[in-house]
Amino acid sequence: MKYGFWLPIFGGWLRNVGDEQMPPTFDYAKQVIQSAEKWGYDTTLIAELYLNDIKGTDHDSLEAWSTAAALAAVTEKIEIMTAVRPVFHNPAVTAKMAANIDRISNGRFTLNVVSGWWAGEAKQYGGDFTEHDERYDRTIEFLEILKGLWTEDTFSYDGKFYQIENTKLSPKPVQRPNPILYAGGESAKGKQVITSLCDAYVMHGGTVEEIEAKVIDMKKRRKAAGGEELQSFGMAAYVICRDTEKEALQELERITDVKDTSGYAGFKDFTSKSQLEQQVQLQDYSVSNRGLRPNLVGTPEQIAKRIVKYEMAGVDLLLLQSSPQLEELERFSKQVMPKVEELRAELTNI
Repeated sequence: MKYGFWLPIFGGWLRNVGDEQMPPTFDYAKQVIQSAEKWGYDTTLIAELYLNDIKGTDHDSLEAWSTAAALAAVTEKIEIMTAVRPVFHNPAVTAKMAANIDRISNGRFTLNVVSGWWAGEAKQYGGDFTEHDERYDRTIEFLEILKGLWTEDTFSYDGKFYQIENTKLSPKPVQRPNPILYAGGESAKGKQVITSLCDAYVMHGGTVEEIEAKVIDMKKRRKAAGGEELQSFGMAAYVICRDTEKEALQELERITDVKDTSGYAGFKDFTSKSQLEQQVQLQDYSVSNRGLRPNLVGTPEQIAKRIVKYEMAGVDLLLLQSSPQLEELERFSKQVMPKVEELRAELTNI
């Protein structure tokens, strides 16, 4: 199991808690990623939203790509996975930027491809927000251009959304043939794009049964498409680790008590403009990315047992959220990670 975490660029992950002691500043993000690198974390995921969907649209948030470039220069080992939404980006320029950041990081830059869901944000920032399937059609062209520019000496493309002619991109990324392309999606169209053009699959939080079904389904789709096996299956999860189960459940109750809905600006667009496999309730949305569904809530031993079950279901990357993130990531690394290793060793010896 690889361990990753969502970079705290919104001031926290809890829509029902005001000040989480996680300021949305570069200094705090730098402190978190450098500490996590020392604690044994493998990956950080930087979400890309121009408006703050967690604390409310009138609150600060960090821009993903400039943050990624800066963090690439002050880290040494950790993978920096940055979201990219084609509705806001020129693919040729994006390919150039990604190649440059990959070189700054010496081959540690990867992309999480997101077709987009927030129509209100797109109106404010000039994104070309279209119907669901058309957004994925745009994503297909976007990815084909990225891959073409990363691998060909000269590349041209004449599509519905993008046209480029005799384009050269140099230097190429360190990673060959391309930086890893992660993507998530639950619609048939989304899964088609992932199986044909992406390298790894990332999922919202779900039960073991839900996640196992998704892993099996995506493996079958990939095989049917004639591609190599996906490199990774990642899942988002919110962690509440405490000395006792009672303490953990008290914290769970505190963070899911929906009173102020100012941080729910994107809820309607998320549930109506995405084609989701599971219905999302308001309480589900109180923590980002359905992070509570995996139920990583309890003592270190309880959480470790659940992680092993997810590993057996096919998950090999956890993308964790927690609050306050710096303290909780340290607790997880020192108390939960070793327990997972112990349980894995016990299972191996049975």
